[in-house]
Amino acid sequence: MKKHLLAVVLGTSSFISAGAMAADVSFPHLETTGVGEVIAQPDMAVFSVEVTETRPTAKEAKQAVDKAVTAFNERLKKAGVERSDIESANIRLNPQYHYPKDQKPELTGYRASRHVTVTVKKLENLNAYLDGALGDGINGINNIQLKVSNEKEFAEQARLAAIKDAQAKAKSLAAGFGEKIDGVWKISYQPSMIRPVMMRAMAMDSGANTEASYQDSQITIRDRVEVVFRLEE
Repeated sequence: MKKHLLAVVLGTSSFISAGAMAADVSFPHLETTGVGEVIAQPDMAVFSVEVTETRPTAKEAKQAVDKAVTAFNERLKKAGVERSDIESANIRLNPQYHYPKDQKPELTGYRASRHVTVTVKKLENLNAYLDGALGDGINGINNIQLKVSNEKEFAEQARLAAIKDAQAKAKSLAAGFGEKIDGVWKISYQPSMIRPVMMRAMAMDSGANTEASYQDSQITIRDRVEVVFRLEE
């Protein structure tokens, strides 16, 4: 008896049309979505801090933030942080005004700000760097990203897990319908991005205990693959 076209679609989170994957396919086939997941412990971080100062003149405001940034950069370099892992943004300088009712605005001073982004290759040093920033006059943390240094290795593990998942689903489904797999006809794949763990921004004097939270954090690396398997005719 001639077999009819068999199409099975898995993966409710997919926005890719399974029918589009196998468009104009005239032979019996089976479609699956393989999903892989790997849990990793972060071992590095990227954080961004900010110093903002308001002074009567633009020159004084600039000098104040430059002084804090220079001191912080020097502290990091003495601690062994490579210069290439420190990015100091250009200064932002804005006049500040007071707006009396029914009167012209009055210039009250200038606000200057600079950002410093630091890549921390040893996570255990993160808290010490943040504490050092406070002592150098840095007055805000914009964000902290916890990451893994060997992203490619974990991404490969997640990819292989997704491939095995697609194969296992296909084998199980084919057997359940009394069919046999006869090779792979099409593979659709788009690499998944590894998203770092984001810690919320905070004021430097907030007293928040970030150390325990980032040391206990985990990063989930996920990947997926869409596969069309040919069935024996």
